[in-house]
Amino acid sequence: MNLLATVLVVLVALLHVYFLVLEMFLWETPTGLRVFRQTKEQAAASRVLAANQGLYNGFLAAGLLWGLSLGASGRHIVGFFLTCVIIAGVYGGATANRRILFVQALPAAIALMLMLA
Repeated sequence: MNLLATVLVVLVALLHVYFLVLEMFLWETPTGLRVFRQTKEQAAASRVLAANQGLYNGFLAAGLLWGLSLGASGRHIVGFFLTCVIIAGVYGGATANRRILFVQALPAAIALMLMLA
């Protein structure tokens, strides 16, 4: 995998760590309310669901970093987790907020294309 692809995969993983922190720990804070455009009441009602979603984002980040840590032999693992990120981003973009396509799916798709090139 070339250096640019590796850097982008690391950035996608870090982005998902950021999602984990936002959804698990900052959901009801001013930062979480602003990022997800919610009221305090909406955030309180969805807190448990958001924390669960954050955990899944952490698993995506862990899978990407695990695959990278294996070097060339982890290439298929990185490809699998990037594909998972793309699918999650497309689904989120179609069902929750179109911004998710650009924030989550697009960087992962670019990283996957670079990895496969």
